Amino acid sequence: MGSVSHSPGDIVIQWQPPGLSLQISLDDQLAPCIDHVLPAGHEPPINVSPHFASSKLPLNGVRVAGQGHTTNKTAKAMVGGVLSSRLRYQHHVERQDGTTFTLAIVSCDNILGIEVTHTFVVFAGIPVLRSWSTLRNLSSAFMTIMQALSLSIGGLTSGTRSWSESYSVWTAHNTWFREAQWQESSLPDVGIDDVGLLELNDGHRATMARFSVSNQGSLSTETHLPMGAVARKDGLDTWLWQIEHNGSWRWEIGDWQDGLYVAAGGPTQADHAWEAVLRPGETFMSVPVALCRVADSLEEAFATLTDYRRCLLRPHVDYERLPIVFNDYMNCLMGDPTEEKIHALLEPVRGCGAEYFVIDAGWYADDSKWWDDVGAWEPSQKRFPSGFKALLDGIRAKGLIPGLWLEPEVVGTRSVVAKQLPNSAFFQQRGQRLEERGRYQLDFSQRVVCEHLDRVVDRLVRDFGVGYFKFDYNIDVMTGTDADVTRGVSTGAAHLAHHRAYLQWVKDLMSRHDGLVIENCSSGAQRMDYAMLSVHTLQSTSDQQNPLFYAAIAAACPTAVVPEQGASWAYPQRRWSDEINVVTMINSLLGRVHLSGRPDDLEPAQYELVRQAMQVYRDVIRKKLRTARPFWPLGIPRWHDEWIALGLASAEGTLLLAVWRRSGSTKCSLPLPQQYRNLRTVSLLYPAKFEAQIELEEGGLSIELPAVPCARLLQISPQLNQAAVYEEV
Repeated sequence: MGSVSHSPGDIVIQWQPPGLSLQISLDDQLAPCIDHVLPAGHEPPINVSPHFASSKLPLNGVRVAGQGHTTNKTAKAMVGGVLSSRLRYQHHVERQDGTTFTLAIVSCDNILGIEVTHTFVVFAGIPVLRSWSTLRNLSSAFMTIMQALSLSIGGLTSGTRSWSESYSVWTAHNTWFREAQWQESSLPDVGIDDVGLLELNDGHRATMARFSVSNQGSLSTETHLPMGAVARKDGLDTWLWQIEHNGSWRWEIGDWQDGLYVAAGGPTQADHAWEAVLRPGETFMSVPVALCRVADSLEEAFATLTDYRRCLLRPHVDYERLPIVFNDYMNCLMGDPTEEKIHALLEPVRGCGAEYFVIDAGWYADDSKWWDDVGAWEPSQKRFPSGFKALLDGIRAKGLIPGLWLEPEVVGTRSVVAKQLPNSAFFQQRGQRLEERGRYQLDFSQRVVCEHLDRVVDRLVRDFGVGYFKFDYNIDVMTGTDADVTRGVSTGAAHLAHHRAYLQWVKDLMSRHDGLVIENCSSGAQRMDYAMLSVHTLQSTSDQQNPLFYAAIAAACPTAVVPEQGASWAYPQRRWSDEINVVTMINSLLGRVHLSGRPDDLEPAQYELVRQAMQVYRDVIRKKLRTARPFWPLGIPRWHDEWIALGLASAEGTLLLAVWRRSGSTKCSLPLPQQYRNLRTVSLLYPAKFEAQIELEEGGLSIELPAVPCARLLQISPQLNQAAVYEEV
């Protein structure tokens, strides 16, 4: 194995790719630790603690079977393990590939014979650190890994006295119909207080205090987004992170010496029944975690993370065109499509300006009792007596690209496919297929599953000309198959293997079918993570059917997904007032449009409101989405806010601003970001002829709207725009 001799202070790694500065040094056990992560041009803080020299935390949060803790952090904590402090620095390597910069730090424990390579990636000009670790068994015996963190850093609050009062923690609830809802909590309210550190006896580095957020199961963002933030209350310092995994994960914060730490990663043995058994020479790579650091507000951190997320996207023609997608589900056919109903929709949909027509659930079933019978994915002859191919040909004849809803990861318990595929194709539990809500979960780590779904998708693309798939997923499986437990594969490891294999299957699918668009949907947005979004083209943001509730979701979703991927529903209804129909249209305009509702049933004036919204999107908005950065003049939206506002700052300096009034006062002041306060031209972009009193004022603008729930879309620019064009269309 070899060994390298170092002393504390011998090694200080100064890594400064464009946009970010990272310093790593060795602690008194010779373990590498991150000293600081800083946006370019900022100096490290001065230590103000009279008790601790620093808040160094070992970089590698690794645990193996039989290894416990060395500190008074309990075994429940993700930090403080014996092995973490024994993984001693060996060497490091820096690389550059175009605008991508990489630093790899190799550490080794000669007692157990394990090597850890910690990899950092930075995209030029973006102060976001992408991080993961790769473990290698150098010994001659089997080794069982219980935890492999992707990120571990102390000193988040260095340089700040009374930091538990100066900083707060942000978390995001993400439940069905109520996605991306952020909450701010004080550190003492989550059990972390720097006052207790003053009473520590000599030799203690921390209290037992910690706060964690985790997910278990196959719905990676059900309950919480895999994100968190620690922000200074005066808006001068923010740490924001995301875990890029489509399965189980956990992050935690806590005190460490005189400061706050964050640790994050994928599944662990303690939380998710995950273990990785490495044979001699075998490796394991943890899931990526991204950490953003800005000397600014949380709002700026979200904008910076938006820049970073764009670097992860799989190149696709869809991002050049950003077409309007009509889907026949939400407040429309609701899973009951027929040939007659679809034909009635085609001309109104085309007239609105849509470019895709997606047939949602039900196209494969003769009646509504299809939930536990899915899996064959053959079109219903009863619903489409003239033939499904003829229907899709008719969609193309209208100038629309046809798409289909598909739930590829499950097979209904009554499906013929459940009898055709072997037991090994499905998740198993104690020798039985795992059944969840009338479905069996397919295991994509099995080649027979990928081959089966390849045939399904290839047939639909080849024989029917499908150009768009909405991949849905509506069950939650807590852990993986136990079919290989006797061979040393834990259920958590099996789950992770399945999740990674599914992503690879989607990548292969899109490589094979150039231009195919695949939407990520899981009961709305219950897998809105950047493992899925780096592969899939766009993201459904919710299944919420009430447009006034949806406003809080649509306005908050840019915290979780870039605007050119985040698809929110616009579903106008004849029974709704013009103002409510405007609300539902504006819900979708500052992202990807998912048009639905009943355009075939609207009054002419209502239909014209829809058509005007789509023209504004095509002519003004979508060309700005790929470079736009979000901001929130009224703060990150909360579920019951009376007024909500979302802005997009385009690359050329023009602002788009959506404003919703749901209740309360009819007048609201909207401060603008400091760098945009010189913009002096504001116009009502949509609906151009509706009532709105708008005035520019010092630091922003004020708006007065009717005393009913309503919404308006504004454009703010340094020069006169052509809003009058939309008044005449």
